[in-house]
Amino acid sequence: MSKEQTKPSESLVQELLNERRSLKVAVERLKLELADAQSGSGGPDPHLGELREEIERLRYQLASARAEANQLRDERDELRAGIEKALQQLSADGK
Repeated sequence: MSKEQTKPSESLVQELLNERRSLKVAVERLKLELADAQSGSGGPDPHLGELREEIERLRYQLASARAEANQLRDERDELRAGIEKALQQLSADGK
């Protein structure tokens, strides 16, 4: 074998060794991340706070909408009662 033929293979071996090392490091990192995730020590989901705020905002909107609906219902009932009273007075006056 000439030196030209051995150089590419040596370079390939070095590349493969480097890749192997990188992959081993990545595997260990992923094992640690997995252990953290399984033990729950990874902490709460960062979106959890945002979701709680959104729930609180939606609860407030729901309460406001319910209050407004109740108020409109009361006003409707008062108007209906007023109209009925006015119709009764008109029919009593017309007799």
